[in-house]
Amino acid sequence: MIGIGVIGYGYWGPNLVRNFSDVPGCDVVAVADRRPERRSLVGRRHPSVRTTVEAADVIADPRVDAVVIATPVSSHYDLASAALAAGKHVWVEKPIALNALEASRLVDQADRAGLTLHVDHTFAYTTAVRKIRELVVSDALGQIYYYDSVRVNLGLFQHDVDVIWDLAVHDLSIIDYVLPEKPVAVSATGMAHVPGEPENIAYITLFFESSLIAHVHVNWLAPVKVRRTLIGGDRRMVVYDDLEPSEKVKVYDKGITMRPGDESTYQMRVGYRTGDMWAPQLDVTEALRTEGVHFLECIAQGTASLTDGRAGLRVVEILEAASRSMRERGRVIDLEARRCAA
Repeated sequence: MIGIGVIGYGYWGPNLVRNFSDVPGCDVVAVADRRPERRSLVGRRHPSVRTTVEAADVIADPRVDAVVIATPVSSHYDLASAALAAGKHVWVEKPIALNALEASRLVDQADRAGLTLHVDHTFAYTTAVRKIRELVVSDALGQIYYYDSVRVNLGLFQHDVDVIWDLAVHDLSIIDYVLPEKPVAVSATGMAHVPGEPENIAYITLFFESSLIAHVHVNWLAPVKVRRTLIGGDRRMVVYDDLEPSEKVKVYDKGITMRPGDESTYQMRVGYRTGDMWAPQLDVTEALRTEGVHFLECIAQGTASLTDGRAGLRVVEILEAASRSMRERGRVIDLEARRCAA
C-alpha cells in the first residue's frame, strides 16, 4: 500500500484526494492546507485523513511514500525538491516549475535519487487525447500539417502567472504528447488589459523542422468558454471539442489533392476531397483516475511516467520562451539554442 500525502486543498486538491482515495493500492494519509476552512472540508469529506497546516508535516510523515503538490506555481520547486530530498516520490501540478532551470534541477534530483517525478499533464490521460495520439501514431491522419487550438473563457485572472502559463500549458502538454515531432522555435504576442496584472490574451505559434505548424490562442476575457482544437493531416482531419458531452473527437475524411495542371495557368491544381465524418467511441473513465493508476504503477515498477519531469521540462521551456517572445512583441525564440545554452 502506497501512502499519499497531498499539499494544497484549493481548486484542484479535492479532485486529487477523491481520486487517490478510490484508486486501489494507495491510501491518502495526510493533507496540508493553511486555510482552516479547507482543512475542515477535508475532515468532513475524508474523516480518516490527517490534516495539518504545514507542508513539511506531510513530507516528514513516515507513512507518506508519495507527495502530491497542488499549490501555486511559485511554490512547486521548493516543495518538490524538499519531498525528493526526503526520499518521497512526487506528483506535481503543471507547470512543474517557474522556469526551465528549476525544472531541470528537479529532473536531475529525481534521477539521482531513483524516485518517480510525475507532472500532472491531465489531458494526456483523457480518452479523447489518447485517441488522437492513436490516430497520429497509426498514420490514420497522414502527414500532420497543423495544430490549431482555441482555449478561452471569462476569467479566472491569475496574479502570479500570465495567461500563457495558466491556459496554454494545457495545449502545450497535449502537443508534446500527440504530435510526432518537437518544436524548434516559438513566437508569441499578447496584451494585458488590467493595470498591474499579467497578460490576459495571447497568441502562440510553434515552428517545427518540417512544414508542421502549431497555433494556440488563449484568453481570459472571452464572452464564452471555448475548448476547440483542429488537427489537419494530408489524409484526414480531426476536430476535438472538450466541451462536447459525447462526441468530443470527430474525424473528417476531408482534404486536398494535388495534380498536374495546365502549365499555361498553374503548375499544380488543387482538388478537394470530401468523405465521411466519424466519431470514435470513447470510454468515460475519469482522466485523473487513469493517471493515478499510472503513477502508482510507475512507482511500483520503477519506470518513467508518461508525463515525467522531462515532459514537464519541455513544456516549461516553451512557456518560458513564449513569455519572453511576448515581452519582445513576437520575436521568434530558437528553442534549440536555448537548450544548448542551458
